[in-house]
Amino acid sequence: MFHIRIFKHYLPLQYIILALIEYWLLVLAVYLAVSIRLPQEVIHILDHRDPYAYRSSVFAVVMLCCTLSLGVYESKLREGFSGLAVRSVVSFFLLGSAALTVLYYIFPMLQLGRGVLSIAVVLALILCLLARALFFLLVDISRLKRNVLVLGAGPRAEEIRTNLESGDRSSGCQIIGFVPNGSAEQVVDQERLLDLGSDLLEFCKTNRVNEIVVALDERRRNMGGNLPIDSLLDCKLAGIDVIDAVGFCEREIGRIELNQLDPSWMLFSEGFRYSGARDLSKRIFDIIISLILVAIAWPFMLLTALAVYLEDGAPVLYRQTRVGLNGKHFDLFKFRSMRTDAEKNGAVWARQKDDRVTRVGAFIRNTRLDELPQIYNVLSGDMSFVGPRPERPEFVGNLSKQIPFYDERHRVKPGLMGWAQLKYPYGASVEDAAQKLRYDLYYTKNHSLLLDILIVIQTVEVVLLGKGVR
Repeated sequence: MFHIRIFKHYLPLQYIILALIEYWLLVLAVYLAVSIRLPQEVIHILDHRDPYAYRSSVFAVVMLCCTLSLGVYESKLREGFSGLAVRSVVSFFLLGSAALTVLYYIFPMLQLGRGVLSIAVVLALILCLLARALFFLLVDISRLKRNVLVLGAGPRAEEIRTNLESGDRSSGCQIIGFVPNGSAEQVVDQERLLDLGSDLLEFCKTNRVNEIVVALDERRRNMGGNLPIDSLLDCKLAGIDVIDAVGFCEREIGRIELNQLDPSWMLFSEGFRYSGARDLSKRIFDIIISLILVAIAWPFMLLTALAVYLEDGAPVLYRQTRVGLNGKHFDLFKFRSMRTDAEKNGAVWARQKDDRVTRVGAFIRNTRLDELPQIYNVLSGDMSFVGPRPERPEFVGNLSKQIPFYDERHRVKPGLMGWAQLKYPYGASVEDAAQKLRYDLYYTKNHSLLLDILIVIQTVEVVLLGKGVR
């Protein structure tokens, strides 16, 4: 299957198709529920002023957002259909019903009624589970995947194989083999290597290759060197896609590999662009989401402040200097989760089961309640709601020296939540920082309002399941 790029972010086509199918099944569930619970209302459904038209759409959108937020689709790859079914039940009956209840309280005109809503949720779960079972059965057929030929058999090629074939990722591609190049280093398993003969184009046609990934560790322009320009051009003109390793990993995995990156790629690739319109839309998005979050979370913030004070006294809030947009320093606020003397010997990385964390601190870290005061940082403009997590200046100086392109993550505002937090667990070392930078660079290159919305929705799973907590 293919990826579609929408507002600079790659989305798997199979999931887009499934979401559209489920949208109409969810709408159908509402109308079936109305016909069961309120048969006298059926006559009004046929009227052009159908009151359930927008109500069913709201129901469908909320349920799809809850499905996405709990990682239902991705769970099929990690946990099988049983995991998908369990997450579907939780997303519909618990998260979806709770979200709709809050929405109906705020906007009474959207209400379906208790009876209709209950029946609609049950019908929606049944219809969507059947659709998901059938859909994933079809998607698992290898003929629906793109055949990929990797040009190269060195470290870059092996990294692509490892990334693409790991069991916890969704991909619409399958690698049919690797083509070694001359005397270059080979680390790919011998059984995966291919001997093409003399004609690359003929091999691709015979084996139905859809795409060639150029993953050479050294590239030269002549046919006798590492990069067969003429053969690749023949393939491209014959309709076979040719892509470099960086772009391939960006599309399939959602990150930019540092060891394959060079400044010229960053300069000439699409992305790393900014506009006044984008800044304005992002600022409006930040303010709206922050105000909504404050309206919902203020009771929890008061209880958190009280709990911190009762256990360990004042101060309740913790102020810490962080590095923001273009390297500018600002004060970040959090509820204090460590002892007051936690850094008496200077700044250090957080550790697993850190003994400096208080009992209340452990709870508010697990639930992310300690992060809520950063809403002030978002409203003041120092942070955005979505972006790379801000790091401390004591660490940034060292990381910038050890990790190439590290300072590029400061080209956008830091965020309360980010792409790296979704894709990589909590980092507390230079190696972790390098791994997370791959995702931060992807966001820096491709950030858009759509990507921000997707990150906000998917962060629900991180909060509910306590992922990446330390």
